[in-house]
Parts: sequence; structure tokens; C-alpha cells
Amino acid sequence: MSRRPLVATDRAALLLQLVPYLIGKGEVSVAEAAEEFDVTPEQMRAMVEKLTVIGLPGDGGFWQMANDLFDIDWDLLDRDDRIVITHSVALERTPRLTAREAAALLAGLQLARGIPGVGDSDLFAGLLAKLSRGVSGVPADLIVAPAPVDDVRDRVAEALRVGRAVAFTYKAPDAPATTRTVDPVKVSIADGQWYLQGWCHLREAMRTFHLDRVSDIRITDLPVSHATEPVPDWFADGTDELTVRIRFPASSAPLLGDYLARADTETEKGTTTATMRVADENSLRRLVAKLGGDLEILEPEGARRAAADWARCALELYGEA
Repeated sequence: MSRRPLVATDRAALLLQLVPYLIGKGEVSVAEAAEEFDVTPEQMRAMVEKLTVIGLPGDGGFWQMANDLFDIDWDLLDRDDRIVITHSVALERTPRLTAREAAALLAGLQLARGIPGVGDSDLFAGLLAKLSRGVSGVPADLIVAPAPVDDVRDRVAEALRVGRAVAFTYKAPDAPATTRTVDPVKVSIADGQWYLQGWCHLREAMRTFHLDRVSDIRITDLPVSHATEPVPDWFADGTDELTVRIRFPASSAPLLGDYLARADTETEKGTTTATMRVADENSLRRLVAKLGGDLEILEPEGARRAAADWARCALELYGEA
């Protein structure tokens, strides 16, 4: 099958893509490479041969040494019509991830894989393959230990896939356990915590559920019927969260991130007072720790005492209380 002639700009663009393709393949036939790049075998052979006069410029822009140029296995090309790059230049000089950096990225990918709609695609496998090619050393074996919330998240993901409601026991802080039936809409992560947002048949409204408080979850036979209802913002009115009033230096506001998105705030003389919602007292403690003592809990009194006791226990570990 004949193909159109290649102009100079086409050849330049193809050559830029050809080198990483050939390096990734290791060995490939001229016909297969030609098919991949939509050129004739003759055009592919000409481009491969052209590679041997391309490389890293020396002083003054001229080639200096043989190892400054790409090279191929000429015998294999002439005898078997197969392409192998035997020497490449410059590509190995690009910055590469350390094994420690790769391990950190792997941990993040494992967490992202748990989000419905991400882990069910080829995205995760593709990212892992790219990551392995860009690492200077072998990443350390890394395991993100499964937690009870993982089973809940997997069950919700399955319910989302089949379009069925879920039923579970929900235990909010300082409240009796309730049985909920929920049309799941989405699962998200915020400030390190996993949440389910969906239509609660008990409350007859959209609600946000902390997955750590969900147990005995099962998929029901009820088809989802309220998936199109508006989903509330994080910690909006009507959720089963904790309302707190805090005070902190106005300059520390960026450290609070999404917590202030729907907070009522007042700033005077460089100090901000905010009324907002948090998931629970544990989340509030993490928030206090994040600001290194700059944040003061004003209300509720129970949360204020709990944070003070938590800080006192921490100091006792250092013998400073």
C-alpha cells in the first residue's frame, strides 16, 4: 500500500517519536514499526538509517566522537529487517526518580486506585509502567496496608457500578448507631479521610458519610433512584459533622485549605475567628497539630477540653507536662 511522501517537518516529528519508541521496544521489525508510524517500510528504513548521523552536538555544534551519535545493529537490519538501537545519546542524561521518590509515588497511586472509576481502568497499570521506566533504582517493596475502610469502599464501588443502593450501620460520635439505606453518588477523599456522598433514605436528603463509621455494609436489590440530586459541598449544613468555632492568625488561613471554603469568618487586627464543620474531634486534633499551636478552639467546650487533654498527653511523653 502506497503512502504519501514525507516532507521535512513530518520526518522531524516522526524522528522525535521514533527514538523512544525503538528504545521501549528493544527490537522490532521494520514492517511493524512502519505500520505503527503509518509509513512505508522503505520510509521507516530511511529514518532508522538517518538516526546514525544524529546525536549530541559537540563544541561549536559539530559531532566529535562516535559515541556522540545514535547507532543501530546494521547486520540485523540488513539480514532480518529488524531494528535495534545499540547506542543512544542524551536520553539517559535526563533527571530520573530515585527509588525513594518512586516508592512515594507508588503509595499515592495505590490510594488513587481505590477511587471508583480510577482503579477500574488501565490508567493505574499505565502509570506504573511509566514510573518503572523513569526510576534510577529499583523501588523498595511497598505495601499500603489495607484498612477496614477498604472493604467498605470496595462494596460502595461495586454498588456504583451496578446501580444499586447500599445498606449499612452508621455510628456517628456521641450518637446511637442507625441503619441507613443510601443511593451512592460518589466516594471521595479529603484531608486523608474517605467519604461517601449519597441519598439517605432515612433522612430523605443527600448526606455525607465518614467511611470509618460505616460497618455491616451490603448491596441491596433497590435500584438507585436519587443519583441526580444535588450533592452537598463538604461539611455543608445537614451533614452529620461537628460544628466548631476556632481562632487563629489570619496569615495561617492558607494552611486550613478546604475547611474554610464554607466557614463563616471574621478577621480583626490580624486574627481570624471561624465557625465551620469538621468530620469529628480526631479531625479537629489534626487541624490543631497542623498549625503548631497557633489555632485555638473556642467552641464546643467538649472539643476544646479533648484537644487540651490530647496535647497534655503528648507533652507527658516528653516529660514536659
